[in-house]
Amino acid sequence: QVQLVESGGGLVQAGGSLRLSCAASGRTFSSYAMAWFRQAPGKEREFVAVVRWSGNTYYADSVKGRFTISRDSAKNTVYLQMNSLKPEDTSFYYCAASSFGSGSPRESAYDYWGQGTQVTVSS
Repeated sequence: QVQLVESGGGLVQAGGSLRLSCAASGRTFSSYAMAWFRQAPGKEREFVAVVRWSGNTYYADSVKGRFTISRDSAKNTVYLQMNSLKPEDTSFYYCAASSFGSGSPRESAYDYWGQGTQVTVSS
């Protein structure tokens, strides 16, 4: 059974940092693209960042320069380091895996999703 389990969310002040983790199990994801999405109350889920099977990364403009996505294939884990957090980053953050290894910002490209973790940034 494939599972993606996020952790690391919490409450932080504006300007602070958090690191999210997504532990994958049930299969090896080294050939998959791994991504983070987020969804705020009353809003649609939006793309945040993706790390491709090659290790290349791509970010939404809203987080570029502040967030860093990385993966540890040996641990089947993907991370999202979030720095210089802003109140508008407050959201529920989801990890996702796509067998389309070159990655995509589109939700429909992703085969597996985690349950999410809450990030709240206070002003």
